[in-house]
Amino acid sequence: MAHLVLDNVTKVFRGQDGREVSAVRDLSLAVGDREFMVIVGPSGCGKTTTLRLIAGLEEPTRGQVVIAGRPVNGLAARHRDLAMIFQHGALYPHLTARENIALGLRLRGAPAAETARRVAAIAETLDLTALLDRHPRALSGGERQRVAIGRALARQAQAFLFDEPFSHLDAQFRAQLRQELHRLRAQLPTAVFVTHDQAEAMALGDRVAVMRDGVLQQVDEPLRVYREPANVFVAGFLGSPPMNLFRGITKPAGLVMLFQGAQGIEIRLPADVSRALADRTGAAVILGIRAEAIGLATDGCAGASTNRVSARVEAVEPLGAVTHLHLVSGGTRFVACGPASSPPAAGSTVVVRFDPAGARCFDPVTGVALG
Repeated sequence: MAHLVLDNVTKVFRGQDGREVSAVRDLSLAVGDREFMVIVGPSGCGKTTTLRLIAGLEEPTRGQVVIAGRPVNGLAARHRDLAMIFQHGALYPHLTARENIALGLRLRGAPAAETARRVAAIAETLDLTALLDRHPRALSGGERQRVAIGRALARQAQAFLFDEPFSHLDAQFRAQLRQELHRLRAQLPTAVFVTHDQAEAMALGDRVAVMRDGVLQQVDEPLRVYREPANVFVAGFLGSPPMNLFRGITKPAGLVMLFQGAQGIEIRLPADVSRALADRTGAAVILGIRAEAIGLATDGCAGASTNRVSARVEAVEPLGAVTHLHLVSGGTRFVACGPASSPPAAGSTVVVRFDPAGARCFDPVTGVALG
């Protein structure tokens, strides 16, 4: 059952020059009870505005926001029973960590003993017990965000809203807080988490909603969005590195189709992809293949042939368990996965082999996935 619903919501702002700017356009999204939804997209795509519409910090120009079955348009933020965690924690600097966590409980008149018990339990969960008597200025960025999360947990709100809470932290603290959130998932009600970080989106979300220019592009489970992007934008945005995109045409080859790229790449497409392209013989398409589906050919064959091509190594990016090879062939650049040890040197020529099993084809005009 959906706990939080955005029904055809649009938010229009008026710029300084008097022009109207649509920050969110016709957005319909349902978040289930106890679901952890992640909204991801580039800066300016409307994800934070969406969160503010849910929170009641902005009112929709059109459409309706529904929480727990109740329309809340026009209802003040303080009456929506939501907890919001901001980018910089928004802690009260004159209060200790203990007092910041307890503040919401005290404002609601909770008994002192119950407040102390709940603050102690939350501090233990978030590994803050030794820091409770410190003021925010004496805490690291990651510690301050944990206090902010603790303050929200203390409220026991019906939904949690996270506005890029880890964006200003370094990689180590971000990874640490992601793990903290994973541990806390069983204690959280419905949650909406906004980020521009694809790794956070993939790691945290039960589902991921991808936005662009105020418009929802795709919403699904993280791996489904990664493997089956709905359009070229999602393919090029989600994933590091993003999906490789090749332009070319299709032609029949027995029971399946061949993709012929302008750069000399010829790929024999699997049966399911071929069926999706059955009515597009000879038509232009964009073929998407992830880097992990492109690797060095190890059978000693040189030159180009079906499912393989010669390419020059422009750069080598060792990442520990895997090495990304930045390649160019026929003027087209793409990324492949190479061996973690002894990768080819930059400037060398290699033969790479394509595994088209996870290939995705897109319409070159609309950018929409085919099939």
